[in-house]
Amino acid sequence: MTQTTSTRVPQEERTRAMRARLLEATVELLVERGFAGTTTTLVSERAGVSRGAQLHHFPSKNALVVAAVEHLTEVRGAELAAAAAALPTGRRRTRAVLAMLGDHFTSPVFTAALELWVAARTDATLLAAVAPLEQRVGRDAHRLTVELLDADEEQPGTRELVQATLDLVRGLGLADTITDDTRRRARILDQWSLTLDATLARTPPRPAAAGRSADPTPGPPGPPAPPADPQEPR
Repeated sequence: MTQTTSTRVPQEERTRAMRARLLEATVELLVERGFAGTTTTLVSERAGVSRGAQLHHFPSKNALVVAAVEHLTEVRGAELAAAAAALPTGRRRTRAVLAMLGDHFTSPVFTAALELWVAARTDATLLAAVAPLEQRVGRDAHRLTVELLDADEEQPGTRELVQATLDLVRGLGLADTITDDTRRRARILDQWSLTLDATLARTPPRPAAAGRSADPTPGPPGPPAPPADPQEPR
């Protein structure tokens, strides 16, 4: 009896695993077939879940996709955090940060998110779910980029430079959805890293000193940036 109890999978765990399969299947289909080609029937088949069980948790396509948006938000945040933790230090750090962002905005999760952006443009219900989550992703990506570049947003123009960086890598990600843009993207990011280093006056780390006012190099990052406006990087 003890053995039977210990090997039995709790209902809550089974439900959580089933929902995860449905959400992952939804993301996969968004990448492969786009929003229009993603149906609840295909999702249940891909996830290996009965239609009845799927409809119990997600009674409509929009309900399923909205949950997938939330799932995507968590996945994208986790991917960025993991990549940021592996970044090198030193003179090549800026280029490595751009490579990390470039990889993120050409990843399958970004492609799936892009499908939802396009669909949300003409679907008010989907837009209401997508917009606030994308704003959250944008704010998190902005804060992370500021931190990784050691950018001082109290300096005039620095905030806009970070926003331009995110707009750039996002645009390059869009270009990559049409054709493989790897080589051109690498050349553009090579040049942009030089621009960032020159503008941010990147120099090797130095010990803290009392008379830092005469040193033109930006010091440690200031307080967190204020929340982005709704139209800022998403």
